[in-house]
Amino acid sequence: MTTFEKIYEVVRTIPKGSVASYGQVALLAGNPRWARVVGYALHQNPEPGVIPCHRVVHRDGAVSAAFAFGGANAQTELLKKEGVRFLDETHVDMKRYQLKL
Repeated sequence: MTTFEKIYEVVRTIPKGSVASYGQVALLAGNPRWARVVGYALHQNPEPGVIPCHRVVHRDGAVSAAFAFGGANAQTELLKKEGVRFLDETHVDMKRYQLKL
């Protein structure tokens, strides 16, 4: 299994209405130093809608300005549709919605 495949496998497990940080995904994929690699992998998501890359945010809850499938506004809207609430226009309430390890 490639590194990207491991990352996609982890991202598929993030439940609707939850988010994970790039670092969490990296850790769960097998290497806590892969946080940037997670970003690269998600930018090349081969199955948008199947691999829910919109559920991955920065560790402070910030959505990605470079969200591959429509920008930060699209990521925010997808998360809001799943019931995720924000502290401000760009930061998810991580205490409430972050995936618990």
